[in-house]
Amino acid sequence: MTSERTQIDLADPEHYLAPDGGIATLRRLQLETPIFWNRRAGGLPSFWALTRHRDGVAVHRDTRSFTSERGMQVGQTEAAAKAAAGRMLIVTDWERHRHLREVMDQTLRPSVVARLEESMREVVDQSLDDVAGEDSFDFVSAVAGRLPSSVICALLGVPRADWSLMVQLTRTAFGSATSDQPISAAERTEANADIFFYFSELLAQRRRQLGDDLISDLASARIDGEPLTDEEIVLNVNGLITGGNETTRHASAGAVIALIQNPGEWRRLRADPAGLAPTAVEEVLRWTAPSLNVMRTALREVTVGGQRVRVGERVSIWNPIVNRDEEAFPDADRFDVGRTPNRHLTFGLGQHFCIGAALARLELRVLLLTLARRVRRMEMAGPVKRLRSNLMWGVDRVPVRFEMEDAS
Repeated sequence: MTSERTQIDLADPEHYLAPDGGIATLRRLQLETPIFWNRRAGGLPSFWALTRHRDGVAVHRDTRSFTSERGMQVGQTEAAAKAAAGRMLIVTDWERHRHLREVMDQTLRPSVVARLEESMREVVDQSLDDVAGEDSFDFVSAVAGRLPSSVICALLGVPRADWSLMVQLTRTAFGSATSDQPISAAERTEANADIFFYFSELLAQRRRQLGDDLISDLASARIDGEPLTDEEIVLNVNGLITGGNETTRHASAGAVIALIQNPGEWRRLRADPAGLAPTAVEEVLRWTAPSLNVMRTALREVTVGGQRVRVGERVSIWNPIVNRDEEAFPDADRFDVGRTPNRHLTFGLGQHFCIGAALARLELRVLLLTLARRVRRMEMAGPVKRLRSNLMWGVDRVPVRFEMEDAS
């Protein structure tokens, strides 16, 4: 292994500020050291980094050898994960995970998600109306951020007056800056605490009087005859709003960048929006991979892709590059709105498959169809500002210029 590669630290958030989002480095690892021991300085936990699709699939499926209860993303501490393990879905495994999943799945059942489609369309249409007369605008703040926040806040019963607050808090919690000043660790911690406090207060209101929202559903839920505790509810609501706001926002913004950079694919989608929307959504998810990495900890000695992993060692799957593995995706570096099959790992696999997948897919479908209907031409109006984060892979600003179709 060269000295250059031994100095790589994939957990360094600065790495993803590169114009390509760090893909070149991840590609080099995939080709040269697909199972890479990422040694960290300062006593921080080192980890194995997996960059091949087949190795990612193997770890996702091996729930006997790996656990999420000691942390589910690089950059998260084991202490924080243990504090939520058994209570928060994403850091809970086995039987307890199944029970929590059944409760959460019921609150996000397909009929609930489907009835949101019209309101999603209204949000995107209104967002485009608001920027129709502008020479250029930031797609992230004007459109991409408004859709997921309105959907998840409506589901949770957050008053409309607080929707912008939720956007601000979740962006800060994930280190997404609205200015050139990076978000500090203290600011992220404070934002997470503010989210927890906000939903503790909202849950207390729902305990007194139930409403027609997801928090009320959780407040009424039972596992083995026992109600969920306040902490369990707030932890899982926190996961829903932070994950729901951030991942879809970055996927939406990344979709517009990809379509601008691939004008032939944009023309192709506009020519057959209804026919291509399903595959286009999956390609956007493959291409944007908003959750940068997924981590597990080995419970027993196991071999992954020929590499021995010892008990207690951390293993991470790097979604942007496993989704660009030529072995699984022919012509992987080409954005193809008609790609099929498309077995991306953006939503994970197995028992931890993303609970909000149907919601995210519908949001992206509505966005793409509305853009295809209303926007004739798109172009960049300035440089993209990438996100400084080792949790999310995305962008903070996307200056664009849209040529709208005539209202008539």
